[in-house]
Amino acid sequence: MLRVEHLSKTYPNGTRALTDVSFEVADGEFLVVIGLSGSGKSTLLRCINRLIDPTEGKIFWDNIDITAATPADLRHIRRNIGMVFQQFNLVKRSSVMTNVLSGRLGYANPWLSLLGIWPDEDKKRAIKALERVGIADKAYNRADALSGGQQQRVGIARALMQEPKLILADEPVASLDPVLSHSILQYLEQLNKEGITVICSLHFLDLVHRYATRVIALKDGIKVFEGSAREIDRAKFKEIYGEEAQEVRATAL
Repeated sequence: MLRVEHLSKTYPNGTRALTDVSFEVADGEFLVVIGLSGSGKSTLLRCINRLIDPTEGKIFWDNIDITAATPADLRHIRRNIGMVFQQFNLVKRSSVMTNVLSGRLGYANPWLSLLGIWPDEDKKRAIKALERVGIADKAYNRADALSGGQQQRVGIARALMQEPKLILADEPVASLDPVLSHSILQYLEQLNKEGITVICSLHFLDLVHRYATRVIALKDGIKVFEGSAREIDRAKFKEIYGEEAQEVRATAL
């Protein structure tokens, strides 16, 4: 269970990104966060795993206060929380295998990993993770030689290396075409069915309806909706997105 209580974030330049946001995520949910760019979605996800420190409020993961965790405790907490980024966040000049192995940094000997020395068990785990997302044949290619969809699959494989209980996916399909978007979300959906909780930010209404078990919406850093995907009709979607709402239908596979 993840519990977010009265979370607020103000950046040093005075930008108020989140204001008094509260919600819970039960184990096994596929929660989708929606809202315009700049509504606070990325800030929210980054606060959950403390890539960003909130200004106010608390975040509890299995009754452990993430916001109060020491660096040593946070290292252990992050083992259970995988992150998938919009822009993939790969080391482009490194191999796919090296990028995937970096998902084991929370478990690895830091000195050996710095030298690129990994246990055989971790290498086997990396190949299995790449097999899960269908690109084991690309293991020794440079990351920047892959297509956008393939790079995002590397990002998912890297997250799997943590053996996570929770995956945070920050607009993972924003830079992909509709067919590839479904492909990536189907990998996340399968992991969710296997018991991994997923919190994913998305833009397109059709994708929300297809994948979300529950939805929260942010507008100017404030939670303005919480409910089932079925409750988000086009009128509610336009209310959340205002005049910038667009009727974009993702192409089904």
